[in-house]
Amino acid sequence: MNFSDFSKASQQFNQFSPEMKEQMMKMAKARVKEKLLKWFATPTFVVIGITLGAIIGALTACFGDISDRLSAIRDANPLYFIPALALGGAAIVFVYKKWGRWTERGMDQVFAVGLNKESDFPLVAIPMAAVSTWLTQLFGGSAGREGAAMQIGSALSYNISKKLPFENAAHIMLVTGLAAGFAGIFQAPMAATAFALEVLLVGHLELGALLPAAAAAFTACKVSSMLGFHKFSVDLSSILDASGFSASIFTNEGALDGKFLVKLALMGVLFGIVGGGFAKLLGLSQNFFAKKFPSNIKRIAIMGVGISALLLVFFQGRYAGLGTNLLDMCFASANAAGDAANAVGTAADLGNAAGIAGYDWILKFALTILTLSAGFVGGVVTPLFAIGATFGIFIASMFGMPVALAAALGFAAVFASASNTLWAPILIAGEIFGFNCLPAFFIVCTMAYMCNGGQSIYKQKKIRIKI
Repeated sequence: MNFSDFSKASQQFNQFSPEMKEQMMKMAKARVKEKLLKWFATPTFVVIGITLGAIIGALTACFGDISDRLSAIRDANPLYFIPALALGGAAIVFVYKKWGRWTERGMDQVFAVGLNKESDFPLVAIPMAAVSTWLTQLFGGSAGREGAAMQIGSALSYNISKKLPFENAAHIMLVTGLAAGFAGIFQAPMAATAFALEVLLVGHLELGALLPAAAAAFTACKVSSMLGFHKFSVDLSSILDASGFSASIFTNEGALDGKFLVKLALMGVLFGIVGGGFAKLLGLSQNFFAKKFPSNIKRIAIMGVGISALLLVFFQGRYAGLGTNLLDMCFASANAAGDAANAVGTAADLGNAAGIAGYDWILKFALTILTLSAGFVGGVVTPLFAIGATFGIFIASMFGMPVALAAALGFAAVFASASNTLWAPILIAGEIFGFNCLPAFFIVCTMAYMCNGGQSIYKQKKIRIKI
């Protein structure tokens, strides 16, 4: 605009009535404010994400450390704690009814808030989720703990979002808190960012949610690590190098090894069936027992007695808790260079070498479904890791795969199929096992994702964020 144009506009403006001038000034201020809010939204979300990540990282580290200590106490004294699983379940129901009403639905609560079906996510969800998960772990329920960690992050971030003037603040902060909770408990920030976006959002990975979620996830991971919380990790490349397998893992005389790729694809199909079957049977089981025992306290008490009996019958708690004992066995022998678990042999030889039996995956599968159907609190991701890893060992000889590689592939792919997510399982495999075998994880996770029958352990519809 040159000087003459500006002069004409000024003259026209002066001709308006005072009321019209006031209205035009208000409209101009509103537009400026809107533009400023849009410009400052993402930087503000990122700064808040970093702050939230530090807080959530500290909370999840404390939560995870207590969970580990309680699990260790139970493992040392299974006959004292596992028989009391029903009492622990009754305590969980009582605690929720007394102090945590409207927060007992776990991840369903997160989805309900994200879909604007509910507008309240009380902070009492944080201690409720933590204490209930601790009780489940102490008394041997076969469940994870990432559900509680993600509720901690989501509840805190959502309540902070209510004070922000930006559009979509509630949804973006919900994703940010979810990513921080996942990263704090697993210390896998790239996977946490992808998981929060995949499990809650649909469509494009919008920048408005991506940057704050990534900032929160990396901060939570760092803080959790600085506070001494243990991360599960395996140097898969070293194990495969020791076995002499990795040199030809993808190539045969300089070209892609077609036979190996076909093996990976077929394994992915099997992992997809296992993960999809788990999600389907979990939903059916939860519906069946909810109808069979409409009373929450009767359901968890009666089923708790039966589950504790099964846990004791099957090797005094081998399948209790998170399943990290099974994961340790899957990779413990494989970590020793030249161990029989690194070679290709019979199923019995491989199972014995790794300390894993052929029925471990199915028993962990069944007991986890029963535990969650009864109403115990925690999560399902870590048990899925254990189911996938033990199933991987079960089928290793069928495909001529080293035990360590088969276990790692199952670890990621069963999680992919059961959660109906793709990029998070691929990235968590890289962050836990190393990125040298990423193409193998990509193939099996993609096939598992495609062959899961459309099932998911998360039943709610996804959120769409528009920026």
